[in-house]
Amino acid sequence: MFPLFYGIDSTYILVIIGLVLTLAASAKVKSTFAKYSRVRSMSGMTGAEAAQRLLHSSGIYDVQIERVSGQLSDHYDPRRKILRLSDSVYGQNSVAAIGVAAHEVGHAIQHNRAYIPLKLRAAIVPLVNFGSAVSWPVILFGAFIARSQFLIDIGIILFSLAVLFQLITLPVEFNASRRAIARLDETGILQGNELGHTKKVLGAAALTYVAGAAAAILSLLRVLILFGGGRRRD
Repeated sequence: MFPLFYGIDSTYILVIIGLVLTLAASAKVKSTFAKYSRVRSMSGMTGAEAAQRLLHSSGIYDVQIERVSGQLSDHYDPRRKILRLSDSVYGQNSVAAIGVAAHEVGHAIQHNRAYIPLKLRAAIVPLVNFGSAVSWPVILFGAFIARSQFLIDIGIILFSLAVLFQLITLPVEFNASRRAIARLDETGILQGNELGHTKKVLGAAALTYVAGAAAAILSLLRVLILFGGGRRRD
């Protein structure tokens, strides 16, 4: 069993590290977005207007743009072909708003082009949801009731699906940002230093996905330490 310190499971340090990474990445993206939200784009276009132009310039005419409440709650819904932009992006004409809107357009372009990592991520969502719901009950049942390493291993595999999802998310998000920057440059919506500012916003946003993947891996490592490899002592 992994050693205890003062009666506390020391593997919690892995959870704490993951939490710190996640909070630090979230603070970084919020501060970077706030900074460049004060920089007005020379084109004067809002996030929604830029998104519409980028979609059309990419030959995409069947994606709707909707406004949603909140800050940085922006996302693309591939099932309904709806690009949802938050209050801080939809009607704002800052380089930060345009960058975030362009990133979501990047996902729409991925969908339109049948980008394989995006399709793979969407395909495993039901499995990930199932694994997240039953992994811990299976692990605990196997460890303390059935005393079965086989059941524990099944639970660990189910738990691992969330890590797989996070890892697949990384290339999807990085690729969407690359597409966004390229399209903004090609269309001239942003120019010169504006592109550099937007890269910083999207780079900070990327850190949240890296932190999420790291936190998921650390959580899996903790599960493996506690229950994997037949280390549990009856």
